[in-house]
Amino acid sequence: MSDPQLKSLGLSPELHAYLVAHGTPPDAVQRELIAETAKLGPIAVMQVAPEQGAFLTLLARMIRAREAVEVGTFTGYSSLAIARGLEPGGRLLCCDVSAEWTAIARRAWERAGVADRIELRIAPAAETLRALPETPRFDLAFIDADKESYATYYEEILKRTRPGGVILVDNVLWSGAVIDAAAQDANTRAIRAFNDKVAADARVECVMTPISDGLTLLRKR
Repeated sequence: MSDPQLKSLGLSPELHAYLVAHGTPPDAVQRELIAETAKLGPIAVMQVAPEQGAFLTLLARMIRAREAVEVGTFTGYSSLAIARGLEPGGRLLCCDVSAEWTAIARRAWERAGVADRIELRIAPAAETLRALPETPRFDLAFIDADKESYATYYEEILKRTRPGGVILVDNVLWSGAVIDAAAQDANTRAIRAFNDKVAADARVECVMTPISDGLTLLRKR
């Protein structure tokens, strides 16, 4: 007997294409960025999915975000999406360690007309975050970087997020490995521990969604 609460379903390539086509589709700049990132080879899997980008823009607009932070920029798809959703005069702080990958991001930001809204800091993200004043400033945050540091990024961002602000965390299902007892690598263990941590954290409201590889939304109380 099927579980009546189980409404999620796997996406075939055809169903995924249908899903993207029935939301706000990637524009010319985003399509170019997808194509340029694909040329990097297998590492291109680190780019967020098109529907995630549309979701980030929409969410930023819905909460009228002015101050945002991103940990893990890669080639810039998610940062472009967030920057587009910010209120006039809004700012996005991007944290990454790769000048090579973020050079692609910078070009995309310029083409999209959002470069003036984004500050990129090339340094370990924990150092960048800890150097910020411990005052509630962020309306929106997106974490999509090295998995073993998720808990660190979360704690540093949470204390700098305003009440009612939203933190999004990517890859929380980790291709299903989170429920595979045989998967005991460091990344999988870190994601499991992070998921357990935030689900029990009274400082936030939490929902995990099956968007792409799993996207958790946390609202600071």
